[in-house]
Amino acid sequence: MRRPARKAAFWQNGGMRRRMTLRAQLLLLQVVIVLITVVGTGGVAIFTQQHQLRANYRDRMIGVAQSVSTNPAIIHAFGDADPSQTIQPITELISKSSGIAYAVVMNADGIRYSHPDPSLIGKHVSTDPSEVLSGDTYVGTQTGTLGQSWRVKVPIFNEAHAVIGAVSVGVLESDLRDEYLSNATWLFVTIGIAALFGVVGAAWVTGVIRKRIFGLEPEQIAGLLEEREAILHGVREGVVAVDDQGRIALVNDAAVRLLSLEGEPDLVGTMARENLDGALVDLLDDGGAEQSLVLSGERVLLVRRDVAKIGGREIGSILILRDNTELHTLMRDLDGVQGLADGLRAQAHGFANKLHVISGLLELGRVEQAVSFISHERTGGALAQGPGRTGIRELEVAALLLMKQARAEELGINITIEEDSELPVLAAGRTAEILRADLLTIVGNLIDNAVEATGAGGRISVAVTASAGQGELTVSVADSGEGIAPSLRDRVFAAGYSSKAALPGAVSTGRGIGLTLVKRIATRHGGSVRIGSGLPSTAASGTAAGSGARITVVLPVDAGEFLARESADAGAVEPA
Repeated sequence: MRRPARKAAFWQNGGMRRRMTLRAQLLLLQVVIVLITVVGTGGVAIFTQQHQLRANYRDRMIGVAQSVSTNPAIIHAFGDADPSQTIQPITELISKSSGIAYAVVMNADGIRYSHPDPSLIGKHVSTDPSEVLSGDTYVGTQTGTLGQSWRVKVPIFNEAHAVIGAVSVGVLESDLRDEYLSNATWLFVTIGIAALFGVVGAAWVTGVIRKRIFGLEPEQIAGLLEEREAILHGVREGVVAVDDQGRIALVNDAAVRLLSLEGEPDLVGTMARENLDGALVDLLDDGGAEQSLVLSGERVLLVRRDVAKIGGREIGSILILRDNTELHTLMRDLDGVQGLADGLRAQAHGFANKLHVISGLLELGRVEQAVSFISHERTGGALAQGPGRTGIRELEVAALLLMKQARAEELGINITIEEDSELPVLAAGRTAEILRADLLTIVGNLIDNAVEATGAGGRISVAVTASAGQGELTVSVADSGEGIAPSLRDRVFAAGYSSKAALPGAVSTGRGIGLTLVKRIATRHGGSVRIGSGLPSTAASGTAAGSGARITVVLPVDAGEFLARESADAGAVEPA
């Protein structure tokens, strides 16, 4: 995939100020997160270790104090003349073996019988012993002759369960601090190593993220996204992207409009088969066709399919939709104009021949014969026998029928307008304008279909009747072609179906649209389309060979969609 430009073009004025790069922001953010996590974890670990160390020493001191207070030798020594002679050696041995700083034994008056400093034996203790001498156990930090220490004091009872003294067991706070620091050294080293690895990992992750977004800054990414959205939704062509799983990955506003999906929820992420027309889904599934005419609703769309690739790997398909309805209508109108031009050319040629006949008769002095010939040809030719002489007063429909007649005459096909045809002039409202456009589409497509179904020498009958009283407008076109088999009368309305071979060219199909469009217009108006038997067809030998097809379209109409007859007569223009 080609890397996008590092410098995005902004449609906003002023550009952008120089800020900290995304890489620096990500690195700084991750380093802060790593440091906070490591320091927080280390702090919790340090607090936990300190609490555990004190808990261990507290349990040890309580155990030592209780063993001293219940030692029989020490209790019996309280009755000796010099108790310290017995108690001092015992407490020194216990202090060394248990790893505590001291074990001081005192009598009920607070006089020491043992102490790490022998010179202090026989003297009063430096801290208040009243709590322990009252029979309670004390745990806490006090400052004595050896300094600040964390100590446990337990009373000593005689056999009568009377308090005869107490024992104070403690460890210096300085020793606790030294032991804690010595044990915490490895923890600080571990925290430092973890922080180092965290910073290195943050730098690596930042580099990976930077590479994944092609080295772009957030402002550049936002600018590219805004440009993409503006371009994508600003083009007139519809764009629909479908991934390799058949899900819609992207759809622009033009595609939503062309496919008449305005009322649908967000289409992105939904299955294309559930939301797109079957012709579009078939084009996606067809690996060969790249361009096709597709009828979506009542729109004729020129659809181009392209394959989306990233790094040479196919990731889906892109449909580019172009509204071909106007072009399709213009081509049909141009075809009618061309037919009219051909008819006028043929009529001019016929008139020239007739003028030559008249000129020759006059040259020969046959004035009476010339006058008789002129009287027989005063009708004005084939174009004067058009729908203007019938009850079709809607000018655009009459002009369309006139052009179709002229074109069919050039092809050797006779089109007649049934005498009971009657179509008042349509009003100028929006509803009437829609009806007029739909009526032109129906009539034009039905006659074109009939012309294709019949060959030279064929006949086509057209009837257009509007009954405001019954609220119906009927268009019926019958031909003398081969007809439509009953088993095919439902299939002919399917998009893309045609009994004729597809035309060659880049567009895969241009047929199979007319009758489908007629059916959809009738359905939109709440009308119906019927297929029946048409005019008798004639074989080459002139014997009867079945009948052609008659297609009848019935549309519901309101009386207000037509002008009153007086108003229509005032503005009507009869062909010459």
